[in-house]
Amino acid sequence: MRAHKITFAALVVAAGLSLTACQNDDDAAAQTDPSSVATASPSSDGPGSAGSDAASPGAGSGGKDTAAGAGADEQSKTAKCRTDGLKITAIDNFIDGDPDGTVAVEMKNSSGRDCVIAGFAGVDLKTNAGSISAERKGEPADPYVLKNGKTIAFAINYPLNETGGSGVRITGLVVTPPNETKSVTLAWPGKGSLPVTDGSGSPVTVGPIGSAGQGG
Repeated sequence: MRAHKITFAALVVAAGLSLTACQNDDDAAAQTDPSSVATASPSSDGPGSAGSDAASPGAGSGGKDTAAGAGADEQSKTAKCRTDGLKITAIDNFIDGDPDGTVAVEMKNSSGRDCVIAGFAGVDLKTNAGSISAERKGEPADPYVLKNGKTIAFAINYPLNETGGSGVRITGLVVTPPNETKSVTLAWPGKGSLPVTDGSGSPVTVGPIGSAGQGG
């Protein structure tokens, strides 16, 4: 009988220890269960969310696109400048000491309305040896809204005839505004001739609209 009481007591103790161990394991699992961590989400007002919005590429490019869109919208409502609506003149812009000659071509908007202009004008020099087309030089600027009554200009650069000979005589200047096919012929205001070369000398060049000035 005493032996049975000892065995029963041992079973009770063992069961108590087992129950305690199970409770400890459950507590540990509750503290380290990954599913409980994964379901915890940061508040939308937290610094991480604000930092993500501030660094969003869309937010940065949106301001830039809006600014560009305003200019594009203004241009889209304005017609391009036409030859018939421009008063085109040419003046000598050479400065003593410059290695090349420079002629400035001015285009005044006389159309009675604003117009858009950009890029390069076509330029041909009429000479006693035939027509010489100017080569484009430089990068064109963005389209420009030329207000009625205002003037914009570009530069023509050409090599000076310092050979002592008669050279190639210039007899006129033909200008075609950007994106136009109608030209105007002007008197040439610069030096009277170009040097005769074998093609290795400096070419006649035209700068983009808005480039008038020394050196193109």
